Amino acid sequence: MLIKVFVTPRKGILDPQGRATEGALKSLGFGGVNSVRIGRYIVLDIDAPTRAAAEEAAKKMCEELLANPLIEDYRFEVEGA
Repeated sequence: MLIKVFVTPRKGILDPQGRATEGALKSLGFGGVNSVRIGRYIVLDIDAPTRAAAEEAAKKMCEELLANPLIEDYRFEVEGA
């Protein structure tokens, strides 16, 4: 099964890369940009007997390694079965 994980900084957490990108976009004339958050996109191809097992594995992977739950939010999508 394919798992797509989206990790982003929590609201209120400093995001220097997002701020730099926001400033660059504004300097290029994209004045309507109010906020930019930079995160990560991770794709995993795993073997799991059921969709529920894949979701449980994805949640555990996110909480233990892929995201820092103190400063990042995550969500994931499971494709297949």
